[in-house]
Amino acid sequence: MDPVRAAFSAECAQLTEVLADLVDADLDGPTDCPPWTVRELIAHVRTGVGRLTDMLAAPAPPRAEVDAAGYFGRAKFTEQVDADRIAGGRRDALQVDQPALATELERAWRATEAAVAAAPPDRVVRTRHGDAMRLTEFLRTRVVEVGVHGLDLAAALGRPPWLTAPAAEVIADLLAGGRPAPSGLGWDRLTLIRKTTGRAALTAPERTAIDAARFRWLAFGR
Repeated sequence: MDPVRAAFSAECAQLTEVLADLVDADLDGPTDCPPWTVRELIAHVRTGVGRLTDMLAAPAPPRAEVDAAGYFGRAKFTEQVDADRIAGGRRDALQVDQPALATELERAWRATEAAVAAAPPDRVVRTRHGDAMRLTEFLRTRVVEVGVHGLDLAAALGRPPWLTAPAAEVIADLLAGGRPAPSGLGWDRLTLIRKTTGRAALTAPERTAIDAARFRWLAFGR
């Protein structure tokens, strides 16, 4: 739990710092998660980091059914689920103006941080998909949410990626199933994350090496 909690807090704090420097002109630009604007993507992330407070307030399921990799299973990301998520991000963006973006994000993730700290590590929660997951595994998905969408926001804002080292370690470990990437690729963690989440294109030799290693592909909606 501790490395995942540390990664969640570090990545959320970094994003909060970035948001504090944005102006309105930054927020209406497009992102690589169409049709979301920067403002709408930030709203989506804010909602995502705050999910655990309500989940931990609800009764605990008797046992875990999926892990973090299962949460990103392709069957979960249907067209309807994706459409609902897009609409939710756009709706949430209308409720917060620019000066409050960083404040609202910080409020959401710190509430999650406090709720997680007060819960037993083996606590089971129920996701929005209806699956039961161990708290640590669901928190791992939140690190993915903040970290990978942070890459999207950095690209949209024309800034270098700000992905923190603790978050990069958690995300890369999940994407690679706990194994190193094939040595011939020469990827660092940032490259592995960008390539395997579709943020950067795979070359033909890279795809051949990945297929030969039976690399696990996770499904990502928005």
